[in-house]
Parts: sequence; structure tokens; C-alpha cells
Amino acid sequence: MTARKPAIGFIFLTLLLDVMGIGLIIPVAPKLVEQLMGVPEQEAAPYVGALSATYAAMLFLFAPVLGALSDRFGRRPVILISLFGSGLDYFAAAMAPTIWILFITRALNGISGASMTAASAYIADITPPEKRAAGFGMIGAAFGLGFIIGPLCGGLLGKYDIHYPFYAAGTLTLLNWFYGYMVLPESNPPERRVPLSIGRMNPIGVFVHLSRYPFVMILGGAFFLLNTAQFALHATWVLYTSYRYKWGTLDTGLSLALVGLMAAIVQGGLARRIIPALGEKKSLLLGLAIGVAAYAGYGAATQGWMIYVILVLASFGGIAQPAAQSMITKAVRADEQGQTQGALTGLQSLANILGPIMGTYAFHTFANADARIYIPGASFFASALVALLGLVVAAWAMGRPDAPSARGVKDAA
Repeated sequence: MTARKPAIGFIFLTLLLDVMGIGLIIPVAPKLVEQLMGVPEQEAAPYVGALSATYAAMLFLFAPVLGALSDRFGRRPVILISLFGSGLDYFAAAMAPTIWILFITRALNGISGASMTAASAYIADITPPEKRAAGFGMIGAAFGLGFIIGPLCGGLLGKYDIHYPFYAAGTLTLLNWFYGYMVLPESNPPERRVPLSIGRMNPIGVFVHLSRYPFVMILGGAFFLLNTAQFALHATWVLYTSYRYKWGTLDTGLSLALVGLMAAIVQGGLARRIIPALGEKKSLLLGLAIGVAAYAGYGAATQGWMIYVILVLASFGGIAQPAAQSMITKAVRADEQGQTQGALTGLQSLANILGPIMGTYAFHTFANADARIYIPGASFFASALVALLGLVVAAWAMGRPDAPSARGVKDAA
């Protein structure tokens, strides 16, 4: 199926606004936990990690369900239901009177948070195999721009009231839902839809589906490790930079905005040139190696300005994600894209359970002045080790004979 420009444009805008909503609350979410609990950042850290793990656990349970539903009923309803649920949840989180109510809102957001799964399948539906790396690079660009605007606005709004970014995120998400309701076309035609089954919706059973494609299974394992490292960083970024460099919400917002700017430049523009020039396999391995070095650099940085330098260099590791997603979509049948994306989202969700717990535990244990071994950057060093293991597994996958070629793709039976 050839790419349809209006659909591509809408998915880009959908992801942009969705990520803006997430980015708005990143600078203030740990502060909200501290306020609700009345404790300092070191004591709040485990709860911040547990909130992320709660969201991820629900995403793990429900992403395969929504992926299978998108294969059966289409991508459009799944995307719209996810957006509507997320929009309402932001308002509920803003009004949460206790930490436990906040946990409930994160659980509900996890249930409705599968729009990325459906969006990834949407891209695979409407993009020819040879252009999928560029299509998934567009997703990275949307994330990049969203992380420029979102954290900056969140940091600015958070200076006045830490609840304002949640209200702004909810408003943007519901506006995005309304726009999608009006204009989003369906990408999964009736003749390609498949019946529902317990196996396709079972969060454990979907991994049996992946086992049919050993290359995808191994590469998925690599990205489980790499996502574990990344989510550990996400969970501790605000806590760490506030503790070590005395950054406020605006400083945090600026750093995340730089992440977004560089992601937009690399994944939205340079990846279109770098990946075809190097090839998908080399691009993947090079991007992952850059990521390992970046984690170690974050942990070793002694001054806040060093973080900005590392962020710029680390952004070139962003070529790995579109290269990997392109290869995965080529390795499975066209009528299994939703199920495959659901399974991969499930793996990502497991990483989002483990990563925040790992990162916040390391921060709580070693970034305490009273700790036996004082290592402020311990959480980032842990991420570097996990990411290095992921690089080794990815290299193993690339050496397999069933790794897809630049043009290989499975056809629907």
C-alpha cells in the first residue's frame, strides 16, 4: 500500500500533540509526588519509580489487547479511544488529593496508552517496505518536536503551579482526539482484518507469536534491555539533576527541549540520509553504541553544562530506533503488524516496569550523602551496563541468516 500524505501528516500531528502532553508533565511529576507525600526528593524517588511501573504494568497487560483489536476492527478506533482516555486521565491526575489516587490515574492512563502501538501499525499499513525507516523516523521527529514544546511549557507553567501542566496536557490531548475524530482515515482494510482470539490478546501469549520469528524475538530482547536502560534514566532525570546540579523545573524543561530538538533533527531529517548510506544493520549497531557511551557520560558529568554537550552527541544514537522498526516490520506478515507491534509494546512495558524501579532504587541507595558508597550517577552507570548487554544481543540478531535484507518483507498469506 502506498503512503497517503494526509494520513502520514495526521499521525505526525497526533504523536506530536500526544508527546507534548507527556512532556508537559515530566518536569513537575516528581514535584507533585513530593508535595502529596510531604517528603524530600530522595524519599519520593521509589514512589516516582513505582508510578512509572504502574503505568507500564497496565500497558503491558492491555497493549496486546488493543493491538489485536486494531487488527480486527481497525487502527482508527484504537487511536481515538486511547487519546480520549488519556485526556481525561490528565485532568484526574491534576486533581488527585492523595498519592494513591495518583496511582489509580496512572493505571488508567496505562490502559488507554496504546496509541503508539496503533500508530506504529498505521505507519506499517500505509508505507511501502523500502520507505519504512523514513516513516518510523517521522515518529521520532514527532517525539522530538513534542519534547521541545512540551517540557518548555511544562517548566514555565510549573513555576506558577505544578498542577497547570496536567490541565494543559489534558486539554491538548482532548483537542487532538476531536481533530482525529473528524479527519483520521482508516488504514487497515476489511480484507486484511483477522478474527480475535485469546492467544492474540494474551500478554504472555503474544510472545509465542514473536517466537515464530526468531530474529524479531532476539531483537525484541535487545530492545527490552535498551528500553530498561532508557526508562531508568527517564525516572531519575528530574530527581538527579535537581539533586546534583540544583536544577529547577525550567532548567529541566530546557534540557528536555534540547533532547527534543536534536531528536527532530536526527530522526526527522538526518536519519533519512544516514540509514540508507550505512544500511539498517550498521545504523542500528552504531546508534546503540552511541547510547551506551551517553549513559556512562551522564553518570560521569560533574557539571550541569556537560549534560547539554552529551545530549547533543547522544542524539545521533536515535538512528537505531527507526532502523530496527523497519527491519521488524519487514520480518513479519502484513496482516500481523498490529499483533507484532502489540507484542513489542508489551516488551517495552516490561522494561518500563523494571527500568524505573532499577533507576530510582540506585538513586535512592547511592545518591545519598549518608550512603556507604556514594555514587551520584549510579543509576546512569547501571543503565550503561544494561544497554551494553542490549548491544551485544542486537549484534547477535544482526548476524543471523534470517535478519531481513533492505528490501525483504513478508506478504500476507
